[in-house]
Amino acid sequence: MLKSSMKSFTSLLAGALLMGQALLAQAQLPEFTELVKEASPAVVNISTRQKIAERALSPGMPDIEGLPPIFRDFFERNIPQMPQVPDGRQREAHSLGSGFIISNDGYVLTNNHVVADADEIVVRLSDRSELQAKLIGADPRTDVALLKVDPAGEKLPTVKLGNSNDLKVGEWVLAIGSPFGFDHSVTAGIVSATGRSLPSESYVPFIQTDVAINPGNSGGPLFNLQGQVVGINSQIFTRSGGFMGLSFAIPIDVAMDVANQLKSSGKVTRGWLGVVIQEVNKDLAESFGLDKPAGALVAQIVEGGPADKGGLRVGDVILSMNGQPIVMSADLPHLVGGLKPGSVAKLEVAREGGRKNLAITIGSLPDETEGVQPSVAGAEQSSNRLGVAVAEVTEEQKSALDIKGGVVISDVLDGPAAMIGLRPGDVITHLNNQAIDSVKTFTKVAAALPKNRSVSMRVLRQGRASFITFKLAE
Repeated sequence: MLKSSMKSFTSLLAGALLMGQALLAQAQLPEFTELVKEASPAVVNISTRQKIAERALSPGMPDIEGLPPIFRDFFERNIPQMPQVPDGRQREAHSLGSGFIISNDGYVLTNNHVVADADEIVVRLSDRSELQAKLIGADPRTDVALLKVDPAGEKLPTVKLGNSNDLKVGEWVLAIGSPFGFDHSVTAGIVSATGRSLPSESYVPFIQTDVAINPGNSGGPLFNLQGQVVGINSQIFTRSGGFMGLSFAIPIDVAMDVANQLKSSGKVTRGWLGVVIQEVNKDLAESFGLDKPAGALVAQIVEGGPADKGGLRVGDVILSMNGQPIVMSADLPHLVGGLKPGSVAKLEVAREGGRKNLAITIGSLPDETEGVQPSVAGAEQSSNRLGVAVAEVTEEQKSALDIKGGVVISDVLDGPAAMIGLRPGDVITHLNNQAIDSVKTFTKVAAALPKNRSVSMRVLRQGRASFITFKLAE
């Protein structure tokens, strides 16, 4: 009897534990149905039409006009392009994306790449009605575009806007969009990282998620569990063309700042420091006497720019701005770009083994310009342990490259220079943290280089500067 009672008690206990675990698991999983129901009406599908001049077919190539768009686009990118057909024939290119309504009078946010170069933009609402959209403005640097539709006196449904700065890694998020044209598809995941920098983007601290994002999701909203938009789904990392678990969204704070500027003035103004920076790796940190690889190394300064006027120097390592640490060099453009021109930025920099504080008045970001490739004239052989022949930089080259001194490489011989990838035409302006103003100075500094220790060298190639490191063996 006792044995039977113990057996029954054990069974009841086991059952209770299983039920408790099931209830706990259920309590921990998010519920998205109400969120989707409330938010979906303000999410829209965006389609564009663009007229493209026909091109003559390459000899032996098939006619691709009748192919589905996905295959036609592939062939257009990969087959040789012929001149445009002289009779001016045109065809239409179509694209699909997503967006969301931010005001009941018809303002819509999406990605710039969804609507770029479009001749016609159509916004399809959740009730499948379609409205012609006007492009108010676009900002390629952040990939944000602002559209306006005319709701004909009606008040459109709108999304609730959140604060992307409050996002935490591991937090649940949800995307609504039109992947491959399937309207109002819902996918969910977690925040994988915040403040993520991508190689091709300098002014957006991306939100990285594992939410399934595919072509057509671009421009759609990313929601938190409170139903607030915290980002615009913009990019994926892929090796196959499809989703691979890495998605990137533009923080809504960044997007709304851009949208407000586009709405008020039609353009976006950003802060500008006037420097070219690079990452500080272990070898560079050693060569500059830093305890650890961190900060943004100033490789180049625009003459007359804010950094130049504020006393920043080539070779300085920016460690913090306005009290915010610069861990990776890509952290700096986000911070500078978010400042208003005319505001003052307080920088802490590492210089010549010490620390220095600078106050720099931020300028306005200008259009990008191309660098200048120096020519090599009057080359003079220089005996050095690097294995390069160098010549004086002419006054014309100094003016074109915006530099005050340096030597230009005329030939690369066998040795360390060849191993680190130096080329004829490169200009060396600094070696072992010393400015190079002539062939004589270069030869003297090169002869005194230490052995078996990281040594830095500042090199200009096609007008762009960077620091590289190397070691001389015994």
